[in-house]
Amino acid sequence: MSAVDTAVTQTPVRGLPLWDKFRRNVVWYSLVTLLSVLFMGPFVWALSSSLKTPAELYLFPPTLFPKSLQVGNYFRLLNELPFPLFTRNSVFLGIVNTASQTMSAAAVAYGFARFQFPGRNFLFVVLLSTMMLPPQVTIIPLFLMYKNLGWIDSYWPLTIPSFFGGGAFNIFLIRQFFLTLPRDLDDAAEIDGAGSWMIFWRILLPLSQPVLATCAIFAFLGSWNSFLEPLIFLNTPALFTLPLGLRYFSSLPELASEPREHLMMAASVLFSLPPIAIFFSMQRYFVQGVVMSGIKG
Repeated sequence: MSAVDTAVTQTPVRGLPLWDKFRRNVVWYSLVTLLSVLFMGPFVWALSSSLKTPAELYLFPPTLFPKSLQVGNYFRLLNELPFPLFTRNSVFLGIVNTASQTMSAAAVAYGFARFQFPGRNFLFVVLLSTMMLPPQVTIIPLFLMYKNLGWIDSYWPLTIPSFFGGGAFNIFLIRQFFLTLPRDLDDAAEIDGAGSWMIFWRILLPLSQPVLATCAIFAFLGSWNSFLEPLIFLNTPALFTLPLGLRYFSSLPELASEPREHLMMAASVLFSLPPIAIFFSMQRYFVQGVVMSGIKG
């Protein structure tokens, strides 16, 4: 036996045979496809129901595809409900809260990640413990406080808190990401004469785009889907956001005698399109930010 044959026979076979890999991939892809179908089921049903007549919604057994596409449901929704107004309110709050929460959370996380001060670890534990406190517990004290300030029926209670901290989870996520960045960057910048603010603004933030995008997605979704706070703090229909506007539309007494489920399904589909578009457009940053934030504790 030659030296080449001996080397070939003694070389271990790495990985699975081609057929075993194929079968494993088939199993995994089949499982992922099945789960995707299950998760997409409610959205597909809402989309199908939004294109049906009211009579088709109550058929038994139910049908997935409408007999004829009722695209007019969407035009009727825009005519009977001030959907553009509610959308503009939600977009305004979403932009303000996303920018303020992301930047304030980054500033607080920078303090916890880069500065040494007495009680830092204790304060960080207290900050994380606030995530275990449900918002329903604090909603009454907040309402009384905002009432004394004269902020009820305005956007102040829905925007001002975002400028102070940005939420415990966002702070934790950004702090973990900052810890993965070497301190040599800070030391080199200090040698060049940069202060703490310059290091934060010109060095750490540009390197933290993935985690900032992740926090921005969370902040926008939280503001876009918020229902309890607008319900408590807003009274004027012209200030309603989309979740509150849809609830207001479904409870109008003049429409009580008319089926509205198909219109509500159309509104739900339109309501879900911006978060879906934002998530898929920023999916790469979202995954990268979550993964890299857990590298170093």
